[in-house]
Amino acid sequence: MSAKIPATTPTPTVIGVPAPQEDVDAIVAFVAGVQHAQQNALPDAFLDGFREDAVWTTAHGKRLTGLPEISAFTRKVLPPQANSPVTATYTVDLILFVRPDVAAVKIRQRPATRDGGRFLDEIFHGQEDPSALMAAHPEAVPGTPTYFLAKDDGVWRIAAAQNTQVFDVETLTAG
Repeated sequence: MSAKIPATTPTPTVIGVPAPQEDVDAIVAFVAGVQHAQQNALPDAFLDGFREDAVWTTAHGKRLTGLPEISAFTRKVLPPQANSPVTATYTVDLILFVRPDVAAVKIRQRPATRDGGRFLDEIFHGQEDPSALMAAHPEAVPGTPTYFLAKDDGVWRIAAAQNTQVFDVETLTAG
């Protein structure tokens, strides 16, 4: 079962060169597709979102170059996640249109339980020093990915991405 997604999805901040609303909507839908693929451990659906020449850096700093390398890694690590009690939600916070066909997309990635969608990162909110909680509950540390998307033949795909865990105390504790 997937984590519950909030009833209303916040509208992302959109900056940069002018872009049609249909591209904003397509990017939000793209990220929702990434969430679906991750939550349901669907490697093929996840990999469909990458260009052949993409570069992906995992949350732990592993650089993967090209779709064959990204695919091998994804097929190894994603399927076992189907049995995990923890998943994540993805919300588009900001879209920077560098050009009409290139966008940098900032995402808020929140760990959540599969059985009801309780957000695990809430344990950090309001804490002065969450370091002990971070060490005791690494599964609750949220992520802040950045996707660099390119629109090729009318389809948005990841050209490069950096998936980063949140360790900044101010960001982590603010919620």
